[in-house]
Amino acid sequence: MEEFFSAAGYIQSVYKYKPQFGIILGTGLGQLVNSIEIDCSIDYTDIPHFPVSTVESHKGKLICGKIAGKNVVVMQGRFHYYEGYSAKEITFPVRVMKLLGIERLFISNACGGVNPAHEVGELMIINDHINLHPDNPLRGPNLDEFGPRFPDMSEPYDRKMIAQALHIARENNIKVHTGVYASVTGPNLETPAEYKFIRVLGADAVGMSTIPECLVARHMGIPVFAISVITDLGVEGRIEEVSLEMVLAAASKAEPNMTKIFEELIARQD
Repeated sequence: MEEFFSAAGYIQSVYKYKPQFGIILGTGLGQLVNSIEIDCSIDYTDIPHFPVSTVESHKGKLICGKIAGKNVVVMQGRFHYYEGYSAKEITFPVRVMKLLGIERLFISNACGGVNPAHEVGELMIINDHINLHPDNPLRGPNLDEFGPRFPDMSEPYDRKMIAQALHIARENNIKVHTGVYASVTGPNLETPAEYKFIRVLGADAVGMSTIPECLVARHMGIPVFAISVITDLGVEGRIEEVSLEMVLAAASKAEPNMTKIFEELIARQD
């Protein structure tokens, strides 16, 4: 607990407000910060015990400010299991954001679509998930100060916020899907057989993040809203060789719509 309080204490020494929302931005989705009335920007390297982003598209900054008049703390760059971090290290910032006072957590990611109805550049609001990671951030001694030993996961993603987001999408003529997100370790993309396997399991999209953060947030009773940008396809007959540049281009195309949903959803929360 000391490490969590140390990190939170440093952030509070720089940022004097209590954030209502925590936001984690995925690969190629860092431009939401342009919508923030920024009070301060903190490098991860300055925060005690904080991990450091090693992926080139993740800037590694904690942005504190306002969206739609609401106080937010935004991770411009996240951490992944494939970087060599443990599940507990990946989710360390979520624990810290809880100590800062967040009441809701918003998560975004770039992912591969395995549902034939999906197209590159479209959005999928996550309504459930399948955890295919070999580790769990809740494994080990339970942190009773944060939550129970066996947290319930009957509603991993907040149904009310999902309904609100779908309404916002309709109002703004934004095409969105809802579906199940599967998370694997990476860093390699999936083989055609693995894409097929993931689809058979019941997933609509696959990525390398989000679920660890969701598990820790729900352990602490924080409602979660998550959205995926479909940056490539893992559908039989439509699988192509994918580069990071292609992923970033697809994310950039979809980002304005994702940002619109985030902004409007934040504005409509009590």
